[in-house]
Amino acid sequence: MLKPLLLAASLLLSTAFAPPAAPSFQLAKLHYGGGGDWYANKTSLPNLIAFCNQALHTTIAPDEATVELDAPELLTYPFVHMTGHGNVTFTAAEAQNLRRYLIGGGFLHIDDNYGLDKFIRPEMKKVFPELEFVELPFSHPIYHEKFPFPKGLPKIHEHDGKRPQGFGLLYKGRLVCFYTYECDLGNGWEDVGTYPEDTPAIHEAALRMGANLVAYALTQD
Repeated sequence: MLKPLLLAASLLLSTAFAPPAAPSFQLAKLHYGGGGDWYANKTSLPNLIAFCNQALHTTIAPDEATVELDAPELLTYPFVHMTGHGNVTFTAAEAQNLRRYLIGGGFLHIDDNYGLDKFIRPEMKKVFPELEFVELPFSHPIYHEKFPFPKGLPKIHEHDGKRPQGFGLLYKGRLVCFYTYECDLGNGWEDVGTYPEDTPAIHEAALRMGANLVAYALTQD
């Protein structure tokens, strides 16, 4: 299903000094139901894509795609990003299609934009009733791809005084979903100046961690 696309993407990472190539694939933002603001952080993915193309030498299309959970096109994206603050609902058909996507080689990044946690956990249970989110250790490869993060996720925005945590869903030993909580990673990808408290250093740290996510999604077995 996604294996040929992932193989092609991984080859792109190994050709760092090749001449510029035409865009070979897109990253997608997930359009979900329930009324939550799935469309939040409008500049985040374009900025992350530009950073990855520069730092990882990928050839990702500069514009993100938007994909719905039950769309056949979901199966064509190697990396899907989900964000928001509010309510999320998956229908049975949507949960089934998302499971098919993730089992088939896809990768979902869920970024809690503050307030998403109580909604997304029960919905992901519809997708993988047999799995639980587990906090990944700081030694996990996702924190040590292109850029090292020996203490885990960077803290972008402060809400409740909690530490940032990275949770994963592991299906047969493979990380299919990475959930960034109390971090606001996507906010850090937005244009500098969108949030006055975000310094250039915070912006850079967020982009570096995002690049790690993309690199991991494209190269893991």
